[in-house]
Amino acid sequence: MNILFATAEAHPFAKVGGLADVLGSLPEALRRLGLDARVVMPGYGFINHDKHHISFLFSYSFTHREGTSTISVYTTVHQGVPFYFLQGWPYFGQDSSVYTEWNWDAPRFIFFNLAVMAFFRELRTHVGWSPDALHVNDWHTSLLPFMVNRSRERGECIPAATFLSIHNLAYQGDHVGGWLFTAGVDGRQHPDLVYQDLTDNMLAIGIAYSDVIITVSPRYAIEIQYPYMGYGLDGLIRTRVADLYGILNGIDVESWNPATDPALVANFDDKTVGEKRILNKRHLQERAGLPIRDEVAIIGMVSRLVWQKGIDLAIPALRRVLVDSDVQLITLGTGDPDLEYGLWRLAQDFRWKARAYLHYDDALAQHIYAGCDLFLMPSHFEPCGMGQMLAMRYGALPLVRETGGLADTVENYDGGQAEHGTGFVFAWEEADAVYGTLNWAIDTYRTRPAAWLKMQRRAMRRDFSWQQSAARYAELYQKAVEHRQQEESREG
Repeated sequence: MNILFATAEAHPFAKVGGLADVLGSLPEALRRLGLDARVVMPGYGFINHDKHHISFLFSYSFTHREGTSTISVYTTVHQGVPFYFLQGWPYFGQDSSVYTEWNWDAPRFIFFNLAVMAFFRELRTHVGWSPDALHVNDWHTSLLPFMVNRSRERGECIPAATFLSIHNLAYQGDHVGGWLFTAGVDGRQHPDLVYQDLTDNMLAIGIAYSDVIITVSPRYAIEIQYPYMGYGLDGLIRTRVADLYGILNGIDVESWNPATDPALVANFDDKTVGEKRILNKRHLQERAGLPIRDEVAIIGMVSRLVWQKGIDLAIPALRRVLVDSDVQLITLGTGDPDLEYGLWRLAQDFRWKARAYLHYDDALAQHIYAGCDLFLMPSHFEPCGMGQMLAMRYGALPLVRETGGLADTVENYDGGQAEHGTGFVFAWEEADAVYGTLNWAIDTYRTRPAAWLKMQRRAMRRDFSWQQSAARYAELYQKAVEHRQQEESREG
């Protein structure tokens, strides 16, 4: 079976968030199962062609309401997965970042959807390959299921089934009716879209017209059916509940492996975590310029600094903990200026035991995962989350809010000898809840080292690889394609 993923970002070529990590690893996992998975994405100007061995493949032209555009297709193979990069003036080829201003991003991604539709035909002609299933991701590519549906009505040869993955429902590509009209994307008259006034919402269009809808964790698939996390689309999603699935994201367990990670000063596994991991903790303290003290718990945080991540809950709670407790704090991330200032202020006020790095640094992130004792992730909502998985993989116990993928992946400490638990979980969206849970975790670290070690080992043994999730995707692809083919056979 041939699967084509369409995405705005994919690691290692262009990354802003977790979407890139998924598209950088899921296709590879599917290929290991025997599926021919490939990826098409914009050919951003900042992508280094020499570094990634990207070469020109072919070019094509297609006509749309605004005229005729020429697209240059470039390609490379990364970890066995063919990637295709589409460049076309004026939208893709000179870019300095994945996302820019909304009044530029909306028309450029609409253009990308149009270019991908024309790409299907050209790919078959020039490469001799065509997809059985098209898998789009978030609002940036969610017009494609609608366009495929229109092509079916015209009897054109297109992908048999369409899949939409919702990585974050909060970002929808809404209020784009004018740009859709200019681009010639007409006929979006699905009854559920019309009834709920969603015909100008790109993600809603994808939800209405996709054959299968997938969220990146089982809990998130439930949460988005209700108003609080449905962001205005919960009613539409409930109409598609029979086609809605929650499949937990995985991580690349070969790249993220404390037993072999060359970035660590000491490698370790679940059997040696109690003896060797401490060397990475000392290295983290030294790198941060903090006192090297084995007995002090380090609270770590690696995050985009946005409201979703619960940083507004964390800052007042951390201030109280830093006043009350003998702990250390190391944070890494950038984003909202007010949240950046809040963490910077903490580091200034407690400079002898706190550090705030207001940028992003892959190497430092690995050292935080491998060296901190407690990994803080108090998200208001979290479709899946990867930080908690990486923390557990590296022996740091996560402290998380009970939501989305955090609830699916972190088992709460049982409060005793750790017969159960891989971290600490709270429910209420309150700074007091974060503060109380931090105190509980810090007390456990100090007074129950044997229970802490049990949880570390249990957390490190959790299987967060793509193997099981990829098998679930493969099952859904097969089922949807066969169902669509049967329908077309009956109609024929």
